[in-house]
This record gives sequence, C-alpha cells and structure tokens, in this order.
Amino acid sequence: MIPDVCDGGDLEVVPGAALAFAVLAASTSAILIRWSAAPSSVAAFYRVLFTTAIVAPIALGFHREEFDRLSRRDLLGATVAGVALAAHFASWFESLSYTSVAASVTLVQTQPLFVAAGAALVLHERVTRTTVVGIVVAIAGAAVMSFGDAGQAPVADATLYGNALALFGAVTVAGYVLAGRSIRQRVSLFPYVTVVYAACAVTLFVLVGVQGHDYVAYPPREWALFLAMAVGPGILGHTVSNWALKYLESVVVSVAWLGEPVGSTVLALALLGEIPDVATVVGGLVVLTGIGWTTVDRRRRKARLSEEGQA
Repeated sequence: MIPDVCDGGDLEVVPGAALAFAVLAASTSAILIRWSAAPSSVAAFYRVLFTTAIVAPIALGFHREEFDRLSRRDLLGATVAGVALAAHFASWFESLSYTSVAASVTLVQTQPLFVAAGAALVLHERVTRTTVVGIVVAIAGAAVMSFGDAGQAPVADATLYGNALALFGAVTVAGYVLAGRSIRQRVSLFPYVTVVYAACAVTLFVLVGVQGHDYVAYPPREWALFLAMAVGPGILGHTVSNWALKYLESVVVSVAWLGEPVGSTVLALALLGEIPDVATVVGGLVVLTGIGWTTVDRRRRKARLSEEGQA
C-alpha cells in the first residue's frame, strides 16, 4: 500500500511527481506489447490475471466484509465492466500489430470523448456546446491519423484495421468507465477492481481458447513481459494515479494522462526506431487538443456550479 506521505507535507510536489511517474509507467504498455511475441489475447489475459493476483490479496485482507455486502446489481455491473475491459484490452493489444504505436495509443486515448457522449445518452448528463466542439475536433484528428497513416503503410487496409481496433478499444474502455461510475460511489476501490479484473481475466481466458492459442507454452522472456505489463502499466500506472487523485484535482490527473501517447511515441522512437509520420504527429496533436478542450470545459462548468452554490 502507498502511504499518505502528504498528509503533513507538500501537497503538490510529491503527488505531482507520482502522477508523472504513473503516466510514464503507463506509457510502457504499448512497448511491452510490441516486444512480446505472444498472441495479443494471451498477453492481455496474463496482464489482467497477474494484476488480479496482486490486488485480490489486498482486497480480501482489508475489505473482506465488503464482498459480503455487494448487491447483485453491483456485482453484475462490475462483471459487465470487466467484460468491457476485456474487449478493450483484446482490441487495443491487437491494434498494435497493424498500426503504429503513436496512432494506436493516441486513438485509444479518445475514450474521454466517448465517456462524455455516453454520459449524455445513458446518464442524462448535460453536454455543453464547447464539449461538442471538443469532440468534433478530436474525431477530426483521429480521421487524419487513420487515413494519413494508412498511406505510409505497406498494406493500407491493415493500418486502417489497426486504427479501427484502437478506436474500438476507446469505445469499450469508455463503456467500462460508465459502467463503473455509479458502482464506485458505493464500493471501495480494491473490492471493485478485484471483481472487474476477475471478470476481465475470465473473458480473456475464454477468448484465448476460442482463438486456439496455447495457454502455457511460452518462453521465460514472455512470462517476464506479462508480469511487467501487470506491474508497470497495471499497478504502477493506474494504482499510483488513483493515489495521486486524493491530492490533485481531477482535471490535473485527466490532462496528465494525455501525456501517455507522447510518452509511448517517444519510447517507440527510442526503443523500436519507429518514427511517427507527419499525419500521425498532426492528427495526434489535434486529438489531444480536442480532449484537452473537453476536459477544461468540464472543469469550468464545475467551477461555475460551485460558485453558484456558494452565492
């Protein structure tokens, strides 16, 4: 467990550094996937399985009684969230076999836009005109990345397929976020993620079998990569980010996570020799502009509502 070192100290420097570390850890995910020679569904399965093995003892050790109080509705909702997360991992991991790291990671980071759309349609949350503009801008950037990158690939259709998989990964992870939004108000973090990851792992286990892949015939290097995916992006990335959220405003954390595509692109250049083309760079910047615009608008709306409540 990460101690609350900021309760009596600096409330900005330590969480800020921790958040930067979390984004960097998450940025290694695409690189680790590229290094792995295992089928994408197998890599996704073991990443989630090992992550579950890490968080489950914490949940059972400190929140055992909470499992007994889980309602059927919350259990079902967490299970659905886990299935959506499995679809996200399977599609995004597979996308990296067909398109560039820069395009894949940036396109999958459009998920806040789909969350906003889903919140308006499913949760009946108000979406402002500025948010709509941000969504349109980001989708335009995604189109530039998809069709521009395709022209540089040996097989354009394969690149478009990879970009489509990355976008599907964004949609499915948005479904995961929407499904868990109400549940997390009633269920604490570790019990929730344990159920979600367990459902995700079972779904990916079935997918591996359906695809006819071997479950265990992999060299030690692959097992080390599976564990690195769980510890790095899974635990050091998302868990540390959730810890920092206690001390930093949500908009700070959200905007910081937009640095993941940048980190992945830089790592891909340094470690894989993958040079992003002009369309990927320009389209990625447009996507991030749209997401940032949407995030800032939501923050401004919250501030206005707070001021009106105090008036």
